[in-house]
Amino acid sequence: MSKAPIPEEVLDLIVRHIDSVAQLEALLFLHARSSEQWDAASVAKRLYAPTSDMAVALAGLADDGFLVRDGGRYRYARRSDRDAAVEALAEAYAHYLIPITNLIHAKPRHIRSFSDAFKFRKD
Repeated sequence: MSKAPIPEEVLDLIVRHIDSVAQLEALLFLHARSSEQWDAASVAKRLYAPTSDMAVALAGLADDGFLVRDGGRYRYARRSDRDAAVEALAEAYAHYLIPITNLIHAKPRHIRSFSDAFKFRKD
């Protein structure tokens, strides 16, 4: 493992958009299979996570624009402004698994839900 710090773009992505390890792994899983659509139960089974946790993780990623939701199925949403950061996240997670999971677990949970109250949504 390298002694280089986790890249700033990866830290920013985690702080702003990743609320759980399940969500991180779902993002990386769907990014690696960007041409495929998956439902929450299938992703949960592949990642050994509870379906209810995965449904929340996928919905959050879709709300943040990382995934496209089509009915109950999801696929990675390619975006030139984010793809490099997601690829850097995948690389960093392979080298800094413990520091990245510690960062996610250290995030205050209430801050995200508070900030979500101020998002404008198309309902």
